Amino acid sequence: MVNKLKLFTILYFLVFLTAFGQETSKVLILTVDSEIDPRTNRYIELGMEKAVEEGFDAIILELDTYGGLVTDANDIRERILRSEIPVYAYINTDAASAGALISIACDSIYMAPASSIGAATVVTQTGEAAPDKYQSYMRSIMRATAEKRGRDPRIAEGMVDETLEIDSISPEGDVITFSTTEAIKYGYCEAQVDSYQDILDRTNLTEAQTEDFTLGWTEKVISLVLNPVVSGFLILIMVGGIYYELQTPGIGFPIAASIIAAVLYFIPYYLNGLAANWEILIFFIGIVLLALEIFVIPGFGIAGVGGLILIFTSLTLVMLDNDNFNFDFVNIESIVRAIGVVVTSSLVAGVMMIVGGVTIYKSPIFSKIALSYEATKELGYTSKVKNEEDLTGKIGTAFTVLRPSGKVTIGDDYYDAYTRGEFIARGQRIVVIRDEGSSLLVKAKA
Repeated sequence: MVNKLKLFTILYFLVFLTAFGQETSKVLILTVDSEIDPRTNRYIELGMEKAVEEGFDAIILELDTYGGLVTDANDIRERILRSEIPVYAYINTDAASAGALISIACDSIYMAPASSIGAATVVTQTGEAAPDKYQSYMRSIMRATAEKRGRDPRIAEGMVDETLEIDSISPEGDVITFSTTEAIKYGYCEAQVDSYQDILDRTNLTEAQTEDFTLGWTEKVISLVLNPVVSGFLILIMVGGIYYELQTPGIGFPIAASIIAAVLYFIPYYLNGLAANWEILIFFIGIVLLALEIFVIPGFGIAGVGGLILIFTSLTLVMLDNDNFNFDFVNIESIVRAIGVVVTSSLVAGVMMIVGGVTIYKSPIFSKIALSYEATKELGYTSKVKNEEDLTGKIGTAFTVLRPSGKVTIGDDYYDAYTRGEFIARGQRIVVIRDEGSSLLVKAKA
């Protein structure tokens, strides 16, 4: 009896220690309920990194999307295929187009009642089918993904190509879109489920703890900036800040706003893998060329035009998922959208400069940080130096470029001079309108 009691006690402690030593399984929930774009791409990348770093046992990817950018969907697909942690797709209503590609890449697919998967034809912004090279690319990655996961590759192709006729599944002229029941029948869904718990029960993770993955505030800011509308607004601030700083050098606030906007613009695209180092570098080269044109080189020539081209090229390229100068997998809609954002933002900035410039200069706030009036004799200002001879009406030559200030020569003497805003090139003849002692107000001689 004593021996049986000892044996029972030993077994009890062994079971207790075994149970105590076991760690509870953890499952990370990622939710995609919007368009597939760089923001989605980064969200899933960070979520999967967290799952690896913190030892999660599985990932459930909830999808309710009509698709999006193929390039970002392909990045997500490759990431899922490489994952050592099982990834289960939970289609909650729709997984169309790029969403279908991502679903097929997952280890298992589960669908809520009345959900659908398919319709992966690549389309333009107007809803029309994209050129065949994009369809061919989409067919190939859909087929390869299906083969990798042991699913019928012909059906995956049929979700893209309406010309394929698959017996008893899809007649020619229709792309394949499966309901939950049809997806189960043809091997594109493991089961119909009503919640995450059903998936956990089917994958031996019944007692697992689930955690919803959400972005931190810094990542939310990055995600926000990747929105083309926000990117366009930052471009507007960059252009406007540079312009106002050139108009009122030394203030500092406009150029500071421009620098902050540039940092907020480039960093999210860089972190998301869209902006390459050389694409950011040509932006700053363009700024340098533009500065040289304004402050050093007379006129407006090659340096100025080249600087503007480099700046606009950089702002456009960082929004595209190109591989250096290879744009094979960048659809035309993405290129048009990027160019449209840059051009529209620049035009809006130009209009604001023209219309709002005078208003800003006359505002009470601006007058506190910049001289908004002329320091005339009537206001009690006097010059430190008075020319011995009144030079009003004298003819001279622009010794430097006047934009609007610079130096002129009258006879053998040099004088500080400025215009009323007009540009006078070096060597051009000038006439003195008013002698103010320390400086001459001049204009180009007709």
